[in-house]
Amino acid sequence: MNEREFRAALVDTAAAPYRQAGRFAWHFARGKIGSDPAFVGMLRLGLFRPNARVLDLGCGQGLLASTLVAADRLHARGAWPSGWPPAPSGIRVRGIELMPRDVERARHALGDGAEVEQGDIRSAAFDAVDAVVILDVLHYIPRAEQEAVLVRVRHALSPGGVLLLRVGDAAAGLPFRVSQGVDRVVTFVRGHRLAQLYCRPLREWIDVLTAIGFEVQALPMSEGTPFANVLLVGRVR
Repeated sequence: MNEREFRAALVDTAAAPYRQAGRFAWHFARGKIGSDPAFVGMLRLGLFRPNARVLDLGCGQGLLASTLVAADRLHARGAWPSGWPPAPSGIRVRGIELMPRDVERARHALGDGAEVEQGDIRSAAFDAVDAVVILDVLHYIPRAEQEAVLVRVRHALSPGGVLLLRVGDAAAGLPFRVSQGVDRVVTFVRGHRLAQLYCRPLREWIDVLTAIGFEVQALPMSEGTPFANVLLVGRVR
C-alpha cells in the first residue's frame, strides 16, 4: 500500500467509531485526522514503542487513541506503507480532557479502546508512562503553569520515554498568525470559549524543555497547511 492509500484508509478506519457519537463527532474526526499532518507524521517517524503506555494531555475527543488503534488494525491486515517503521501495536492510551462534551464523545466512540477522563492537566495525576503527547494545548494556559505541567511530565516518563509536544512558533510571522486565527475558529466551532493565549517562540520552547532535562529535536509538523507548527520530540536523558 502506498502512503496516499494508507492515509485514506487511516482516516476511514480511525473516524468510523465516531459515527456512534454523533454527526459532529464523525465529521470532525474525518476532517481533523485527514488534514492534520501530526497523526500520520508520528506514525511515519515511528515515535511509539510497541506496548507503550501513552498519556494524551488535552486529548479532545480521543483522536490520537483512535488513530493508533486504526494503525494497528491496518498493519494487521497488511495495509502498511513500505519503508515505514513498524506499526504501533498494543498501545494503551489514557487521555485527559477538560471539556466534558469532548470526553463524552470520546467515550461513546472508543469504549474500552482508551481510558478518557475529564480533568485539568494542571492538576490531574500523571501515572508512570512511556510517552506523553501534547498537541496544540499548552498555549491555552499561563507560562508558569506550562512549565509546571512539563516538569510533571518529565517525572512521569520512564527511562527512554518520549514527550511529543506540538507548538506554534510565535516568531514565524504570518504563518503563526494564520494558525492563531484558525485555532480560534475551530475552538468556537467545538463549543468552547477561547481566552488569552500564551504562545512562545520556538527557541524559547526548546530552552524550557532543555532546562527541565529533555534532549530536544524540533521537527516541522505543518505539511500541507499554512501554519507554523513544530513537533518537539523530547527524550529523557
